[in-house]
Amino acid sequence: MANATLQSYNQSPRKVRLVTDLVKGKKVPAALTALEFLPRRAAEPVAKLIKSAAASAKAEGKNPEELKVASITVESAGMMKRYMPRAFGRAAPIRRRKSRVKVTLA
Repeated sequence: MANATLQSYNQSPRKVRLVTDLVKGKKVPAALTALEFLPRRAAEPVAKLIKSAAASAKAEGKNPEELKVASITVESAGMMKRYMPRAFGRAAPIRRRKSRVKVTLA
């Protein structure tokens, strides 16, 4: 088992889950190929995360070509809160969501 974590990625978890659901259960080379041609912003960081987990598996003496994405979870990593001025002196909240992505290869 090789693990890797992306702690604080500046995109909402809902959008990142669309990318991670695509690679769940695939072998590492197939997952990286699928992410390479996916036109979503989260595809590149998720690919880097899978490569990082594969590199740690290689350091443990396992063959990364034979591993598959056992689990990949996306959860909320908090949010950045700001306020935008609106009409009549009011303020509207802006909530920039962040994601935490965890990958396990087996």
